[in-house]
Amino acid sequence: MSHTTKNKAKTLSRVRRIKGQVEAIERALEGDSECEDILQLVASCRGALNGLMAELIEGHLKFHVLVEGQKTLPSQREAADELIAVVKRYFN
Repeated sequence: MSHTTKNKAKTLSRVRRIKGQVEAIERALEGDSECEDILQLVASCRGALNGLMAELIEGHLKFHVLVEGQKTLPSQREAADELIAVVKRYFN
């Protein structure tokens, strides 16, 4: 089972919220929204996408690189944790 299958409901919920944010951008562009408001909507959407990307990368690393049930050296686990922390800081 893939990590995306395991957390499917949570991930889909997150994607649906992002979809709502994109639709809000579309409505703002179709209407007479101020530039500042549209920029804020885009920034919020970008943040949500970055959060999703960080979560997916973390899951990929934990599921495909540090395979559960296989021997992992403490240094490998530490390096993975450090990489996850860097990815989260980069995307957030």
